[in-house]
This record gives sequence, C-alpha cells and structure tokens, in this order.
Amino acid sequence: MPKTRNDLDDNARKTSIGVLQGCLTDGIDLYNATRQAHWNVKGPQFHALHTMFEEFYTTLATDIDELAERLVQLGGTAMGTSQSVAGSTRLPPYPTDLRDGEKHVAALLERYGAVAKALREGIATTDEAGDADTADLLTGVSRNTDKALWMLEATAER
Repeated sequence: MPKTRNDLDDNARKTSIGVLQGCLTDGIDLYNATRQAHWNVKGPQFHALHTMFEEFYTTLATDIDELAERLVQLGGTAMGTSQSVAGSTRLPPYPTDLRDGEKHVAALLERYGAVAKALREGIATTDEAGDADTADLLTGVSRNTDKALWMLEATAER
C-alpha cells in the first residue's frame, strides 16, 4: 500500500479499502440500474416514477463519489470502469426489457435491499477494524439507501 500520513493501521486500511470497493462497485451498478429504469419506465405512474428514479440516481452519484474518494484517501485505487463493475458487482443483472413501472419498482427493490444489507455489513466490518470514519461514511450512505428502499416499498404496496 502506498505511504500516507493517515495514521490508521494497515489492517484497518486494507479492510476498509476492500469494503469500500465492494460498496462502490455495487453503488455504480445500482446507479446504472436506476438510470435504466428512469429512462425506460412506462405506464400510469410514469411521471412519479421517472422523477423518483432521478432523485435516487442523483443521490447515488454523490454517494459513490464519496465512497471512491475515501477509498483513495486510504491508499486504494477506486475501480469504477464499466469493465471492472461488470466483473465485480454483487447485484444480479438488471433486465433491459422492462418497461412497466411496477416491474421496475420490483427489480429496484431487490437491488436496493441487497445494497442496504451490504452497507450495514460494511459498517460493522470497518468499525470492528478500527476505521470509525469509513463506518460513519457508510452509515450516511446506508441512510440514503434505506430512504430509497422505503420509498420503493411504499410505492409497491397495495
């Protein structure tokens, strides 16, 4: 690992870099899935869903930037190319044939739920490793993800 004046021990830095990279990869994939839904949603709830999905990916853009910058601060290299994301994401592929708003909501629910779980696991892992700053960053991203998850669940409820 490159030298840095960051006084976290190497184990904490390595642990956090690994957690951050996983969350970054999934966040980029989720961003792309949300954009896919935003661009292609159709149906009676078009305007509301189109607008909600835009709010989600705008928040995700800020969150993934924060994750990537923290990863680099700790001495890692943020891997965010399409090729690296496609090869490392923990999310299932997003169906590109969806148009129906309810189906987009269901597909996004699955993915936002998975990302929320991974973020909470990352909070515990980085906190246990001694990196309170990364745990705090992940907590903020987790709150944003949980809010989107709640909004998707409320939209899907009948």
